[in-house]
Amino acid sequence: MTIWTILAGIGGVAALTTAGSLLLPRHVHVERTATFQGTPEAVLSLAASNTGYQRFNPYLTVDPALQISHFGPDAGVGSGFAFDGKDGKGTQVVAAITDNSVRYDIDMGPMGKPTQAIVVKPAAEGVQVTWSMDADMGFNPVGRVMGLFMEGMIGKTFEQGLGNLAAAI
Repeated sequence: MTIWTILAGIGGVAALTTAGSLLLPRHVHVERTATFQGTPEAVLSLAASNTGYQRFNPYLTVDPALQISHFGPDAGVGSGFAFDGKDGKGTQVVAAITDNSVRYDIDMGPMGKPTQAIVVKPAAEGVQVTWSMDADMGFNPVGRVMGLFMEGMIGKTFEQGLGNLAAAI
């Protein structure tokens, strides 16, 4: 076997791996739902506020050294914060508010620009809250492979955040 045969084999495997990763889903959706005591208005009030969000921010639970810097109005569309911690850095901004939801635009630079939403509805036990994230992994093969792990990684984060939110209400 010549060196050229070995290199051609390695190149073929790399090409197949890259092409195969592009068959993985481009769009990732993760969501978690919890029901707890409280009102939709109380949840939305916290979710749409710079300081209110920090009362249940799950990343502060896992990274107490997370640096947060607020910008924009205290609450409402345009309310946001910059963050820098062990899981990355970027910004999160309230992009839209409806009668039952708050949507955030997140910019993590080269790590992506996912959107998240907190949707509430009244429940017999108080309030049902669904926290979701949508991300476009693009054509990056590494990003597409990472997308396979988002459910486990982000899902645990949302579960922590919903527990924090229940305690904050």
